[in-house]
Amino acid sequence: MRIRIVDAFTDRPFTGNPAGVLLLGPGGFPDDSRLQQVAAELNLSETAFAHPLPPGGDADWALRWFTPVTEVDMCGHATLATAHVLHTTAAASGTVRFAARCGVLTSTAHPDGSIALDFPTAPLTPEAPAEGLAAALGRSPCPCTTRARTSATCWWNWATRRPYEDSPPISRH
Repeated sequence: MRIRIVDAFTDRPFTGNPAGVLLLGPGGFPDDSRLQQVAAELNLSETAFAHPLPPGGDADWALRWFTPVTEVDMCGHATLATAHVLHTTAAASGTVRFAARCGVLTSTAHPDGSIALDFPTAPLTPEAPAEGLAAALGRSPCPCTTRARTSATCWWNWATRRPYEDSPPISRH
């Protein structure tokens, strides 16, 4: 099993956002416990595991991401790192489609070495503030939406006279 550590969002080593990347053979993923052990050993925010899929399907590679303690639904920088490894090792060229828990993600390598990612969209769902939140903070938030498939975080915008960009978001987990 070859382990690569890739710094995403940078063009220099030891900067950017590191992710572990393991390209596996066409036989599929090892047991979840093995994937989790590898991610825990690397101790990076995320480690990506990918294996090629048979031709003719909706995706070219299966992709999963693990933190040191759990599997996650999606990870942008580890997807970018995986696409980088696929292209720099000639395991893939052009556009690559990844099958993941969050849907099909697409990466496209450009001649200048850049990689563009296209992620699936998740429907936004309105959510009411938790009981007592407005009273505890002394004011009412504007409506909130969540991205149920990819995030358990709900961002609240507190109504102020300042433009939206200046309003501090408050995260509710």
